[in-house]
Amino acid sequence: MTSSSMDELTESQQQALREWFRDHWQSGVLFNRHLGVKVTKWDEEGAVFLLPFADHLSAHDGIFHGGVVATLIDTCGCGAVMAGHDYTKGSRCTTVSMTVNYLSVAPGEDLRAEAVCTRRGRVANYAEVKVYGSTSDKLLAQGLVTVNVSGTREGVQRVLARHGRDMEAGS
Repeated sequence: MTSSSMDELTESQQQALREWFRDHWQSGVLFNRHLGVKVTKWDEEGAVFLLPFADHLSAHDGIFHGGVVATLIDTCGCGAVMAGHDYTKGSRCTTVSMTVNYLSVAPGEDLRAEAVCTRRGRVANYAEVKVYGSTSDKLLAQGLVTVNVSGTREGVQRVLARHGRDMEAGS
């Protein structure tokens, strides 16, 4: 798909892509599905993801492994970018950099990640993410995610074809 063909997306097609990506984040990404990530908010304001506690995701009794928390920050930050993204600028999302600050723990609690895209560029986008204990509402971690969105993600042509867009082969 060339960039000029992406300039012609209708609002309905943009919305169809946003909904497809929401579903993809929760059930299409095998790792997210393995973790049990649930998308509870996905709109132009940002994204909220829930992660239920599971012993196999812990580092110590009742405490999430730090890598799981970092994964949630990455996943939710990218989600916030894609939830309000203008798909005329591309659809392949790649994390460029990420910082994570671990602040506390909430033993046995599920996690809630809240992310906001703070800057949208032509290719580079930035998101701030905060992770809370879902019961205590205690701030547990925060992160900054830099996301590159360019090129065409596999599956986009099928979504657009279902929403009234005839895609040419190879475009």
